[in-house]
Parts: sequence; structure tokens; C-alpha cells
Amino acid sequence: CSVMTTASSIAPGIDRIATDVEIGPFGRLAVNGYLLHGAEPVLVEAGTVVGRDDFMQALRTVIDPADLRWLWLTHPDPDHIGAIPQLLEEAPQLRIITTFLGMGFLNLCAPLPMDRVNFVNPGESIHLADRVLTGFKPPAFDNPVSTGFFDDRTGALFSSDCFGALLPDMPERADDLDGAALREGQVRWATIDSPWLHAVDTDRYAQLLDAVRRLNPTMVLSSHLPPASGGLLDFMLGSLAAVRQADPFAAPDQQMLEAMLSQAVAG
Repeated sequence: CSVMTTASSIAPGIDRIATDVEIGPFGRLAVNGYLLHGAEPVLVEAGTVVGRDDFMQALRTVIDPADLRWLWLTHPDPDHIGAIPQLLEEAPQLRIITTFLGMGFLNLCAPLPMDRVNFVNPGESIHLADRVLTGFKPPAFDNPVSTGFFDDRTGALFSSDCFGALLPDMPERADDLDGAALREGQVRWATIDSPWLHAVDTDRYAQLLDAVRRLNPTMVLSSHLPPASGGLLDFMLGSLAAVRQADPFAAPDQQMLEAMLSQAVAG
């Protein structure tokens, strides 16, 4: 796959550090980090392991890492934790927001200094100098640690992998996508990333989606989708509701792998 990482302003006080990843025949996937500027700057996610240097280079164009105070890590997957070692080294005041289980996973590969960890569970809040961040459990996820949050200062909802989409092209905003392309991309992503959705109780899942709807965010900032306005929330919740009726993801087999390798060599 090919990647490109850039940083840009997406709203007053919010920057996006975006890696645009091409995933073979399945389309393109955004791998996003976000930066909340303020009295105590907050970085959301730390980029991919393989792309950590590019992530740090892009981050330095919008902030001196030494000024960072917080890293909200939604979950410790390889596309979220890449630059943690560099961040801990270059940002001496940085503390990592995660959960007990999140710290446990991280300690299997890169032990965290305990005095630089802060636990925030779904439903709990952390009060910073100029904002309150309230954790929530996204209604779709691929890791039990997953904890997104709502920022009361901007009204933005940071949803982790939830609402991600595999897309034919990568626009600047999710609102610029054709509705059919967005729905198809979100349903496909959810069947891959959250295959357990096929087994959930319909009524119970509707309650989880309604709980997100009541947050009424000004924008939805997913780790795997271009920024979306709050006006898209109902549509995107509809995408998640549609997953239960969608065909399960048919993973590539060895024959398809060999075909992709042949194509790459020919290219």
C-alpha cells in the first residue's frame, strides 16, 4: 500500500494529521490523528507504527511537540500508537489518556511510565484548563479498549474507528462524498472492523445508536473518515444500522493474495 501524511486545519482550534492509505482493491482509508489547540494541547492518536516518522514530521508543522500536554489514545492498535516513544521523549509534560486495559496492552510492547498515564473510562470526564473531555464507548469498534470522547469546547465527537469508511477517493470532508459512496464505504468498513455487529440484538443496538445521537455534536471526527459535520450524524448512524443486514466481509484467500502480488510485480 502507499501512504501520504499531511497536517491541516479543519476547524478553529483543531488540526488533522491525516495519513491517506491505499488498501489494494478495497479503496482508500484515512488514518487520522487530531490536535486540539488550547491552554493544554491535546493530541488524539499517535499515527501508524510504520509511518511514525512521517506523522511526527507533519505534527511539527502545527505544534512544537514539547508544548503537548495530553495524548488521548482511543485504543492501542498499530495504526494509533506509532509515535508514542518519540512523543514521550520530545514532550516532557505529556500524559497519555487511556484505560487500565489499554495500559495493559501497551505494556506488552512498549511499557509506559506509570506517572505519565491518566485513566479515563467511558462515562468519565477529565477537566483541563479550558475544556472538559468526556469519554464514551463508540457503538462500533475492533478493540475492547476503544474509548472516544466529546469535547465540550468545540462540540466535536472523536469516535475512534467508528464511522470509518473505505472510499474510492479521499475528499477533504466527508460531507463532499456522494451519499451512496459514503454508505457503501461505511458499511464495508464496519463489516471488516466490527464483524460482531451481525450478531447484536436489533433493539439493544438501536439504543446504543440513539445514545450517540443525543450527544448532538457539531462535527464527528473518526480515526478512519475525513471530518464530518454534525449534520451527517443521522446518516452515518443509519450506515451502522444497515450493517446487520449487509453481507459479512469475505476476506481475501491465498489465490487473491497471489493475484495481488502478481499485479504489484507487473506494476
